Amino acid sequence: MAGVIAVGGYTTFRIWQQGQTDERGRPVDAIVVLGAAHYGNTPSPVFAARLDHAVELWLDGVAPYLIVTGGEAEGDTSAEADAATEYAEDRGVPENAILAERTGRDTAESLRNVAAIMHAKGLASALFVSDRTHMLRVLRVASDLGIVAYGSPTSTSPADLDPSARVQATLHELGALALYLTTGQ
Repeated sequence: MAGVIAVGGYTTFRIWQQGQTDERGRPVDAIVVLGAAHYGNTPSPVFAARLDHAVELWLDGVAPYLIVTGGEAEGDTSAEADAATEYAEDRGVPENAILAERTGRDTAESLRNVAAIMHAKGLASALFVSDRTHMLRVLRVASDLGIVAYGSPTSTSPADLDPSARVQATLHELGALALYLTTGQ
């Protein structure tokens, strides 16, 4: 039992630590923003926070490509990536700079698809954008897929700003990391 508590405590610390680390100063081939809920073509507040951060990075010249991710959940009429593409274009990212992964239904599937897109384009490195609590898992999966991966978490996500939501997100990530490490999903 003490071992489980120690591993849980250490992993919680690593989730927090990675979420505080912004590696935007490195040259990369692409910025990858992880999808989240959307309503029609309107990103949810969590998704908008991620997109705003990713668009800012792209406009600052961090990378030549912006890769948006996310498929359709049950009941959706469009993919998360489609809402993200429209949102980024409305904020100044040209269509030819946006690559879209439109079929991923979860982090691991989206990142497998991102790896395929990057490989096809000859891209090797990426700066990943998501919520602070999500960054450790995103970077682990991306690295396992052969992407040279760095993180730049958004600091404005409602999921990170509300303490109870952040605790809930951290617990979710603990479970998701355990699942990924044991099953690859």
